[in-house]
Amino acid sequence: MNPPDRRPKLVIIGDRFLSPSAFEAAIRQRCGDVLDIETAELPWPDQPMQHGYAEPGMEGLKEYQGDAAEIVNWIGDAEIVVTQLAPFSATMIERIPNLKLIVVARGGPVNIDMAAARKRKVVVVNAPGRNASAVAEFTIGLIIAETRLITRGHDALREGRWRGDLYRADLAGPELSEIAVGVIGYGHVGTKVVSLLKAFGCRVLIADPYVQLSAADARDGVRRVTLDTLLGESDVVTLHARVTPETRGFIGRAEFAAMRKGAVFINTARGPMVDYDALTEALKSGHLRGAALETFAVEPAPADLQLLRLENVTLTPHIAGASLKTIQRAADAAAEEVRRYVTGEGPLNPCDPAP
Repeated sequence: MNPPDRRPKLVIIGDRFLSPSAFEAAIRQRCGDVLDIETAELPWPDQPMQHGYAEPGMEGLKEYQGDAAEIVNWIGDAEIVVTQLAPFSATMIERIPNLKLIVVARGGPVNIDMAAARKRKVVVVNAPGRNASAVAEFTIGLIIAETRLITRGHDALREGRWRGDLYRADLAGPELSEIAVGVIGYGHVGTKVVSLLKAFGCRVLIADPYVQLSAADARDGVRRVTLDTLLGESDVVTLHARVTPETRGFIGRAEFAAMRKGAVFINTARGPMVDYDALTEALKSGHLRGAALETFAVEPAPADLQLLRLENVTLTPHIAGASLKTIQRAADAAAEEVRRYVTGEGPLNPCDPAP
């Protein structure tokens, strides 16, 4: 525990979604007035995230925002930093000698050089599941929008066309109660998607080699199957895995070919897991009826990406996690980690520091 006469310096680097004021209010509520708090704000999401592969000296970092020199200057001699998007490269960490704790209020510390943090004995914690319910609800919305052709009707009306033909029997889509939905990934988001799908009466299959079905899902008839079985039996396939060396590009030409003709593909996870050229071919050929895409391999999505111009695709700009509940959950999770640090307790959600 810190001495009672010492006020650790904490810097909050928020943004225009997870604002500095939201973090500060949650921290002060849990910790009282025992911290010297300073704040700064990044312009995300009004300006896009950056990626380390495009910035010299920031190699290995993903989905961050902020100039390295400016971030280091903001932090100064702080002991604790709370952020969602500020980057922490190896060079930056070396220039922040007093830093002891980085609270990353997101699902994974992709904006942190974890090997450098381990070397400097900087503890990194995160907020797993902070937006799981938001993404799960959004996924259900995309499934309905795509299977029931909501986007097709919307796009046509915007162009002054009345698509009454969408009522034709050969175009009308199924109700959720009559289809099988395959859920790839049974983590924070995937389990919530399964719970929501059960309420619609779907047949639900899950593929995840690293987890077991919950007793409730097993009792309710959810089936745990191989990826091949899931692809072959599902009318809708929805992706909820994490990007790892194993999953990068693992949904490609062979996987789309293995899906049922007329099936729908949903991605509210991450773009790098999907071969979008292969998906484009499957959609253009008619093998897949449609797709709904929330994330892309490169973001913002390139203007010349063919998927942006296909009629049978519903598109959103990586906004599935944008809910007011996500803000509160992230702020509360960050505040609890700060409280535990100040009182000398161990971290609740330490990140694996292995490179």
